[in-house]
Amino acid sequence: MKLHEYQSKEILRKYGVATPRGTPCFTVDEAVDAARNLGGKVWVVKAQIHAGGRGKGGGVKVAKSLDEVREWASKILGMQLVTHQTGPAGQKVRRIFIEEGADIRNELYLGMVVDRVTQKVCVMASSEGGMDIEEVAEHTPEKIHKVYVDPALGLADADADDLSRKIGIPDASLPAARVILKALYQAFWDTDASLAEINPLILTGDGKVLALDAKMTFDSNALFRHPEIVAMRDLDEEDPAEVEASRFDLSYISLDGDIGCLVNGAGLAMATMDTIKLYGGNPANFLDVGGGANKEKVTEAFKIMLRNPGLKAILVNIFGGIMKCDTIAEGVVAAAREVKLAVPLVVRMKGTNEDLGKKILAESGLPIISANNMAEAAERVVAAARGGH
Repeated sequence: MKLHEYQSKEILRKYGVATPRGTPCFTVDEAVDAARNLGGKVWVVKAQIHAGGRGKGGGVKVAKSLDEVREWASKILGMQLVTHQTGPAGQKVRRIFIEEGADIRNELYLGMVVDRVTQKVCVMASSEGGMDIEEVAEHTPEKIHKVYVDPALGLADADADDLSRKIGIPDASLPAARVILKALYQAFWDTDASLAEINPLILTGDGKVLALDAKMTFDSNALFRHPEIVAMRDLDEEDPAEVEASRFDLSYISLDGDIGCLVNGAGLAMATMDTIKLYGGNPANFLDVGGGANKEKVTEAFKIMLRNPGLKAILVNIFGGIMKCDTIAEGVVAAAREVKLAVPLVVRMKGTNEDLGKKILAESGLPIISANNMAEAAERVVAAARGGH
């Protein structure tokens, strides 16, 4: 789950991270009022979407008068903002953030993720703030400095100061930088975040250290512990099909292909998509129905896949362990009838009650294409998607 910039800053401020003052707005009039209440002579009008690169896409503008605030707010609100993370279709801007201007001397980078190899939190810092960290990693990796934090000890003052020095923070500003690094780490840890990023972290002309931008992403499996974060969820920023899938405890991710995949188990789902690609096809989705699926759940899964207007075929690939093949077969038949399935359907199932499952499919009277192994299933679904048999 992702948050908007202003929401991430709201969380970080509670932990002691210094940020410029700002106000989220949903209308142009609200934006002008927010700037007037903030005071000053310079404001920044920021589009709020769940994607990076907003500035490059025209979603971040500096205003030097209230009239300019109105002008930029009018242009940004409702625009279809296209960045390198939104894809060519872009994302509609439904809310903006009006923030006071800042005297920027240096732009730095600070981020935290979980490193699965060391099983520690990796704190990354760079002097190259304001840029995509992926570009820095590719072209000048020596400018990214890292510390791996033992969760039993937390981020030590010495490590925080060492990172700060390496990215160019002067000694006079080290105490302020130390507060921000340690606060960001604590926020990351306490909220079960999977990513916490400040880009840019700025050094002002008078030596202050501020989070000019902020981004937080959270482990969905831990959200039950954080209802206050769940309350911040913006469903307008998420794929409607993925939102609907979450209601039925389905793990679903939309992709760009035309072959729908319904599989039980995340590993098998990944292998299924790889096999489809190997045989020249393109998966339309990742869909794991899990080990406890029933007929209703399978039917909902079919409905979600069929929302994709470009869908040309569906592959159901089931390994019957906890999930019995006959249960899936009953669900497939019921779903195909209820949704009046109009695209080719290939089914491959192995495991518990396999013969019974195949019998149910065979006696359904539906034009289901059977397959005995993954290679055969992928070959047949790719051919079906191309109009073959």
